Amino acid sequence: MSKNIVIVGTQWGDEGKGKIADLLAEKADSIVRFQGGNNAGHTLIVDGVKTVLHLIPSGILHEDKICYIANGVVVDPRALLDEIEKLEKTGLKVFDRIKVSNNCPVITPFHIAMDVARERNLGDNKIGTTKKGIAPAYEDKIARRAIKISDLSNPKVLKQKLTVIAELYNFMFKNFYDSPTLDVPKVYEELLTLGNKIKPLMTNTSQELRDKYKDGKNLLLEGAQGILLDIDHGTYPFVTSSNVTIGGVSTGTGLPPQAIERVLGITKAYTTRVGSGPFPSELPEGDKIGDHIQEVGKEFGATTGRRRSCGWLDLVALKYAVEVNGVTDICLTKMDVLDELKEIKVCVAYKNKEGEIINNFPTIPEDFEGLEPIYETLEGWNSITFGIQKYTELPLKALDYITYIENFIGVKITIISTGADRKHTIVLKDFFD
Repeated sequence: MSKNIVIVGTQWGDEGKGKIADLLAEKADSIVRFQGGNNAGHTLIVDGVKTVLHLIPSGILHEDKICYIANGVVVDPRALLDEIEKLEKTGLKVFDRIKVSNNCPVITPFHIAMDVARERNLGDNKIGTTKKGIAPAYEDKIARRAIKISDLSNPKVLKQKLTVIAELYNFMFKNFYDSPTLDVPKVYEELLTLGNKIKPLMTNTSQELRDKYKDGKNLLLEGAQGILLDIDHGTYPFVTSSNVTIGGVSTGTGLPPQAIERVLGITKAYTTRVGSGPFPSELPEGDKIGDHIQEVGKEFGATTGRRRSCGWLDLVALKYAVEVNGVTDICLTKMDVLDELKEIKVCVAYKNKEGEIINNFPTIPEDFEGLEPIYETLEGWNSITFGIQKYTELPLKALDYITYIENFIGVKITIISTGADRKHTIVLKDFFD
């Protein structure tokens, strides 16, 4: 009987999913990315050596593991090859351990150029995308005109599909965005060349994963971003363009819902957000505590390098994430960032502009207007938790903080991260045994 574990971010991303996927990958047969693209940034630190991944699943550092990029992911073939090359330069064998779904939509230069043009034209209303072409690629998928990975090795089909999207995008570049049009033959030749290079990676990942499930293999399913960025259940329109939530696992892999054994929600001990959009518990710019969290937590995007906004842990948002995803376990990361604080606040409700108490996370943009957090103040542990690997060695007040979170959301914290390195982790449960 297989034990398949899904890792999801329960906030606005950047919760430390990569580290935990890397940690749990040791006992998994295969590690699978099921949504998003190279707009993700997963940072792994093993024995002090830092690795940043964008498309490749976080189990790749375990040399006996097969990693899948499943059909729910949009793939920039150049970015994929660049990432493989960088990893292999470190001595890691990667190319023969990566499998890419034939059905992944391809991110082309047209999509990247459109992403850039739109953000520029939106001005102050920009979404805050990574400008990697993610949204336009997903749009083409939904509009049924996407170029798929398999098309890159079929010159006739590629030319037909590229002609369709080139006509559309070049028209918009010229007439709506005052942007340069792209050279279609040049893009075509580039995609063909990239297709020949990644052809050995192409496969029917959905069938392979179902076969592994039937054979009782352990699968680790790794999400990107966080569920508050989900296209359906996030802070729309300031969201990503894929289903980050648990529903994206089946659609993004071809595995049936009953294949999911446990859902591990990754949660920072505080909250951050990068890009635009609502953030009820955000600490104002210049706030000493916010600046402290940002500095100690090294809160900069792994993909963009952008500064992340920081705030207290929003338990209302976390409970919402738990309920939407059916989270069975929580991993609490970056506890050590709060080590020096004498007091720690947690958001337990909101007050709207009419003065009403709101206990549920809003689902429409207008409901965030004028929303103020209501805090409970807890005593800080004001001592070092960094690097602790035993639960019993945590300070009493740190344990009180953990218990408070568990009682509020109704889910146990079974992994605690006390530093960036793989070994800086307390694991209270064996997920695959």
